[in-house]
Amino acid sequence: MPLGLSSVLEPQKAVYNSDKELVAAILNGDRQAFAVFVGRTENLVAKIVFQMTGGNADRKDLVQEVYVKAFRNLAGFRFNSKLSTWIGQIAYYEGLHYIRRKKLTYLEDIPEEGAITDDAASNDMQLIEKDLSGILANAVSRLPPLYQTLVTLFHEEELSYTEIMTITGLPVGTIKNYLFRARRALRDDLLKRYDKEDL
Repeated sequence: MPLGLSSVLEPQKAVYNSDKELVAAILNGDRQAFAVFVGRTENLVAKIVFQMTGGNADRKDLVQEVYVKAFRNLAGFRFNSKLSTWIGQIAYYEGLHYIRRKKLTYLEDIPEEGAITDDAASNDMQLIEKDLSGILANAVSRLPPLYQTLVTLFHEEELSYTEIMTITGLPVGTIKNYLFRARRALRDDLLKRYDKEDL
């Protein structure tokens, strides 16, 4: 899913051992450093933007806008989170802005079915972790954009609840609840479309 922005910038073999070193180099006008920054984060940014906007043709422009905003605001980055989490937050809010501007549906009502339990979460996790990449990817794409984004951040990018909270601004309890509901919706969708034996 990366857009190849880093390859366009042609980074050399420069090494930046920390976010602070990388940011300092970018702020000093080092183009290689910015290319390294894009290379390290473009997969995450692309996934967030693509999930939030669906298959919309504007998504590549939106990814570029995320990096423009990141560059303009980099001097204000305070290292309260990882640099990747910070740009993930920019991508998330750009996606939200896009959804509102285009008047798209952000979060459809999926009825709650019971409370979250460790057993239920564990059973739902087994479904997520099965080797059904094509089928599962299609099912995820049918979820509302917020659920798609949270599933991607938690299960594909393996971000912590705290990192997802930083990116989305949602409380941890809400994130857990939405992930539970997203997994339940995925399970129900898959069971409607396929026999249990196929899964």
